[in-house]
Amino acid sequence: MSWKDLFLSANGRVGQSAFWIGFLILFVAGFVVQIVPVLGQILAIAMIYPWICLFSKRLHDFGKSGWLVLLPFAVWIGALCVGFFLGGAGMIAGAMSGYNDVAAATAFGGAGLILGLMGLAGLVNLVFLLWVGLSKGDEGDNAYGPPAGPLGNAPPAAPAA
Repeated sequence: MSWKDLFLSANGRVGQSAFWIGFLILFVAGFVVQIVPVLGQILAIAMIYPWICLFSKRLHDFGKSGWLVLLPFAVWIGALCVGFFLGGAGMIAGAMSGYNDVAAATAFGGAGLILGLMGLAGLVNLVFLLWVGLSKGDEGDNAYGPPAGPLGNAPPAAPAA
């Protein structure tokens, strides 16, 4: 499997080794693109597609739909919405109550709720990463194609009998 196929195609399957190598490459690239202030943000957004392709292929390897890759995004969006709705309301209520202990506690409680939900979303995403990266692939063909070799290549052909 070529690098282009690994990062730019959501079709097929990829083994554990190729997944972790691709993960490391995208992870390091994510840090590197942050060096350039504005262009780095645009490149970070553009890197979402290679992440989706990599995770989809890995999910395909153990017979799961690539659409499951949307689960971490849904968890983040849900945590952001609930956190900013409830936590933001607490922070605003605390800020509008004047300067007293109750107002400060309310504001910090709202901020704590937001941080707590973001931490929980991060934990869910870490569990998802470990599930995808450490699950064994199907040994034979599945609905998504033949099994991937150790580094994502097609497995070696069986010797003729």
